[in-house]
Amino acid sequence: MSSPGVAFARVLDVAPLGYVRGLLGEEACTLLDLLSGGTADEPMLRSVAAAAVSPEQVLSDSDRRKSFLEYLPAGKEGELAERLGWNKSGPASAFLEKCEWVAGQRQILLGFLGLIVERAPKAPPAFRGTAKAGYALFSHQRRAATRAHERLYADERRVVLHLPTGVGKTRTAMNMISDHLRAHEPTLVVWLARGSELLEQAASEFERAWASLGNRDVHVARMWGDATPDLTGVTDGIVVLGLDKAVAAIKRDRDFLDRLALKATLTVFDEAHQAIAPTYRRVTDALTLRRDSSLLGLTATPGRTWANIDEDRRLSEYFAQHKVMLEIEGHDNPVSALIEDGYLARPTFRTVAANSGMKLSRNDRHALADAFDVPEGVLTELSTNAQWNLQVVRTVLELSKEHTRILLFAASVEHSRLLVSTLAALGLDAEQVTADSSKQHRAKVIARFKGKSNRPMVLSNFGVLTTGFDAPAASAAVVARPTTSLVLYSQMVGRVIRGPKAGGTSTCEVVTVIDPELPGFGDVADAFTNWEDVWSSR
Repeated sequence: MSSPGVAFARVLDVAPLGYVRGLLGEEACTLLDLLSGGTADEPMLRSVAAAAVSPEQVLSDSDRRKSFLEYLPAGKEGELAERLGWNKSGPASAFLEKCEWVAGQRQILLGFLGLIVERAPKAPPAFRGTAKAGYALFSHQRRAATRAHERLYADERRVVLHLPTGVGKTRTAMNMISDHLRAHEPTLVVWLARGSELLEQAASEFERAWASLGNRDVHVARMWGDATPDLTGVTDGIVVLGLDKAVAAIKRDRDFLDRLALKATLTVFDEAHQAIAPTYRRVTDALTLRRDSSLLGLTATPGRTWANIDEDRRLSEYFAQHKVMLEIEGHDNPVSALIEDGYLARPTFRTVAANSGMKLSRNDRHALADAFDVPEGVLTELSTNAQWNLQVVRTVLELSKEHTRILLFAASVEHSRLLVSTLAALGLDAEQVTADSSKQHRAKVIARFKGKSNRPMVLSNFGVLTTGFDAPAASAAVVARPTTSLVLYSQMVGRVIRGPKAGGTSTCEVVTVIDPELPGFGDVADAFTNWEDVWSSR
């Protein structure tokens, strides 16, 4: 019978406090001291460390792993050694010290410490049935779809559908796809996107749409993650294809996209501002070689940058400068009309300053000038700063008095982990999802965030909830990730802007934590029309 092991957090509970503070780091300890109004007490330090310190990072480094194992509670050293094959010849500590910690041994160690070791997920099924009925569009969506349809089958046969976040661009596109499949039988539609959430959302949304709008049974082929890109028998319906999977497939099988292109007459590129990235453009070009193939781009931000006109013009030219923007009669800007009519929440934007004391070097300033966004090194330095994080935590605590669902956009995975563990130690219900989170964890946490509990909950993330995430109950967002990308900023804000007629809230609050030393945004009031100049010549 195997030993019960010991939880990673339990080891931190009995380890010397100096060791725990060392794992947290000076800046994190300073943040907790500031929040405590003096010196943070031992329970808080241990609690935050148990949540904020990454077990994988501790255990993957030989020196840090050796130090950690020295603090295993009495008797547990021998239990671990036995699991690893110790024959009780000599001390258990000597046996552990000589371990080479190859993959199998590391897995045993993770299991001994109660850490979940996930097996590779099964590939999603190649096909799914159809969903059930009920699929209508609002009048402004129908008008936009009609105008986009005209461009999709004339001239260059490509167009961008430009709808604000929260107005249902996916739903509108699924109506257009259904029209296309009914008019072209048999044929394939290819949906391109990045991220498993965005891809699964598209596949599921198509199933709901086709149940009401379809005229025959069709295939729904899911091709992302661990799924094999196999086109055998796929002749009629939709292929939901991950962009990264498409790029990888080209490297393994040069003819894959050619075979798909022979069957496809419509390609839909979700988040179309990414379409001219060199690797993705290769995919899109390959899929649109047929004379009768059409290309539909979807986006709330039809530009690559905030101020780089040449880069944005390249995107416009790729779609033949054909863009259909949502129009509402009597309003110059449709966003204001949608807010007045209750389709979008009425947003309040404000900023809070946190002077981190950061001084940018000449190289940092050159990097900021040359890059599309704040360089990763600058973000990393800022995300460990105690004064910056103190302002972020205070902002979230303040919002939790008025809002029950708050989204927090962190600057890195480690930053998110630190913020969540600190907020939890202060009594808030706080969770996080990142690219490192398991599929099961993401699903569980997001389902709880979407639930109807009146207890305030904070959902922190890095890099995974800017697109393809729908939580209408979220009424506040804290942007703690400085960015010079109007596209990224608009996407973050868009997560909380769904109005009551679309199942959301009547108002929302967006707070951006800024550092005076760094450029960035504090408001996106004019974001929707920011790129009109590069699309207006036709």
